[in-house]
Amino acid sequence: MDYLWWYVPIATAPMLIAFIATVHVFVSHYAVGGGIFLAAETQWAHKQENQKYLDYLKKHAKFFVLLTVVFGAITGVGIWWTIALASPLATETLIRTFVFGWGTEWVFFVLELAAAFFFYYLWDRLSPRNHTIMGWIYALAAWISLVLITGITAFMLDPGKWPEITQAGTQGTAFWVAFLNPQFLPQTIARTGAALLLASSYVLFHASIFTGEDAELKTLVVRRSVRYVLGGIALAVIGAAWSGAILSDAARMAMLRAAALNIILGAGAGAAGMLVLLLLLLVWKPKWLTPVAGVAVLLASLGVLTAGEFVREALRKPFVVVNCVYGNQIHVSQVAKLRETGLLENGRWTKAYMAEKFPYVVDSATGKLNLDLVKPEDANAVGEVIFMHHCNDCHARTLGYNGLSLLSTSARKGELKELLLNLDSMIYYMPPWCGTEKEADLLAGYLESIAEPHPAAVEKKEGGAQ
Repeated sequence: MDYLWWYVPIATAPMLIAFIATVHVFVSHYAVGGGIFLAAETQWAHKQENQKYLDYLKKHAKFFVLLTVVFGAITGVGIWWTIALASPLATETLIRTFVFGWGTEWVFFVLELAAAFFFYYLWDRLSPRNHTIMGWIYALAAWISLVLITGITAFMLDPGKWPEITQAGTQGTAFWVAFLNPQFLPQTIARTGAALLLASSYVLFHASIFTGEDAELKTLVVRRSVRYVLGGIALAVIGAAWSGAILSDAARMAMLRAAALNIILGAGAGAAGMLVLLLLLLVWKPKWLTPVAGVAVLLASLGVLTAGEFVREALRKPFVVVNCVYGNQIHVSQVAKLRETGLLENGRWTKAYMAEKFPYVVDSATGKLNLDLVKPEDANAVGEVIFMHHCNDCHARTLGYNGLSLLSTSARKGELKELLLNLDSMIYYMPPWCGTEKEADLLAGYLESIAEPHPAAVEKKEGGAQ
């Protein structure tokens, strides 16, 4: 409760994070898989002295550097900006826990940048041996970056024994316990596979445009690329199956009960099937690699990755960092205190705001907020303040993502308060109520004021009027 809230209308802040992060994932995985592809294929082309293939790989390397280094860096910074604003407590937790990991990742990121530029800009000036070495330096540095970041993102889904370690005060081992979490290895395997799969799709997309009518070159690119797709699919399936097999009970229940997740999984499986079909057709007839086919291959790959990312994010509910930070930026250890003394009372900014806007609720003797003094005409305004700090991180106010004006329809007054007081028990993927009963009453009143009328109640009223 030490941070201000960030209100993003309609989309909500988490969805803005999801959009920027997904775009970045499209590029960051290509940066890893594409690096492996370029290093291996350049090495092969040098050994075969295939100048035509080397000339094509140079064209692809330019596309690769522009997309991964330039655009990838922009979206990477964008993620940091948005998570710092939208999920400040979760971001603080990750930085404090993984400061060594982040620092190490930055070292390898700088090595990536240097190797990528040397690999491309010294293409014709380095000897074949040194050029190949430079390509493999980039590929290895990029893959190590993926490993380091995967340890952190996997921790958010399953921190393992880290909460117990930190509560016991044995901070010396906390980093490694957090990093080597149960989901680390399976997700590293899955993401490595996804990187190879996506890289091949980018190559085929690029080749569909830049190989022109050269049937020999097109055939070579298609048949060399497909090998990486097959390897990528195998690794992705193994990693995803392993990750799914060790999901927590809560995550498994979310997967089984959420219809949307099953639909998205089905869509991802459909995209994977479409991708395999397209690749089989292209291996059979490489001349069919037209720009339309290239776009289709790329979109199918992005569809598979998007489905996987969406499901992984959704499985964390009601947490941002499982068993540590709830989706409303409240630490699990704070809940009992907030329920006893109040959400607004314990927030550095909420208390200051209330004292400025509604000074009459501040008890002159104790300096604490007394919400029983809230005037009827101010009740909804105070309820909105509670909404912004308890609900805004996951719900739009009216229309938009999870808009509460539609989710709060109620035929009988008082139902919302009862729901709020029992959030986590009535809706298992919601965080617990983190305020006093009076705050629940004020929030319920605000939600009732913005709620769309219950359809059944409207029909009943209209029928009675007739």
